[in-house]
Amino acid sequence: MAPTVSILLRRGELLPYKGDFYLWKYVPSMAAAVIFLILFLIASAMHTWKMYRQRMWFCVCFVIGGYLEVIGYGGRIGANNATDQLGPYIIQSVFLLVPPSLFAASIYMTLGRVMRGLGPEAERLSIVRVNWLTKTFVIGDAFAFLVQASGAGYMAAGTSAKTGEIIVIFGLVVQIVFFGLFVVAAIVFHKRYNARLGTFSPFDWGKIMKMLYITSALILIRCIFRIIEYGGGSNGYLLRNEWPLYIFDSILMLAVMVVFYIWYPNELQKK
Repeated sequence: MAPTVSILLRRGELLPYKGDFYLWKYVPSMAAAVIFLILFLIASAMHTWKMYRQRMWFCVCFVIGGYLEVIGYGGRIGANNATDQLGPYIIQSVFLLVPPSLFAASIYMTLGRVMRGLGPEAERLSIVRVNWLTKTFVIGDAFAFLVQASGAGYMAAGTSAKTGEIIVIFGLVVQIVFFGLFVVAAIVFHKRYNARLGTFSPFDWGKIMKMLYITSALILIRCIFRIIEYGGGSNGYLLRNEWPLYIFDSILMLAVMVVFYIWYPNELQKK
């Protein structure tokens, strides 16, 4: 049997990283990680195909986010038999934490294109100038992305774990604030348009708005979960057990990719 296969099939055990410091509070499930790696790989490949076929280049951040999920679950697979190794831990920590920020970037750009696609009169109904709407939210999202990534890096260092948790929580709060403002902007625009220009619709923008609301809600729930998770500390229930991660992160982010694909904003190709 090849060495790599032998390592993958070996039963994992919880080992300390240094002295009595453990990176993990449990042995990550090989089966669960493999399943979600495959699911995210399929979803990412489908999004890549659709983005290329439809020339929807503003969705590239979304696609990258999907592949980062794949890498993250690859890290969890590697960690199953290497709970004392820093590399797999860092990979899964960073690459599973930051993809929602990339999903959000494409979601923000989608709303801006919806407004432009509905015409100049519709653009004036936005509470934020359309030219600034995408830039504002994407910049805020990028900031949250960088903060979370740096926090995850700190968490990988045993002595700086608490600092890393605080940084990650701050990044998640920033993301929630910007996402909340985005949802408010979307709802206000939606109501104003229906009240004043509801009879005019050059494309099925209602379908796209529905997709934006659902994906935004899923990402917000996931971010709230992550704040509670890190807020509970390294000895909290959520970080000591694996199942909450898959219920409140893995499944929700996979659902984001599925919903975005089903209600793909094809109509915005040239907006």
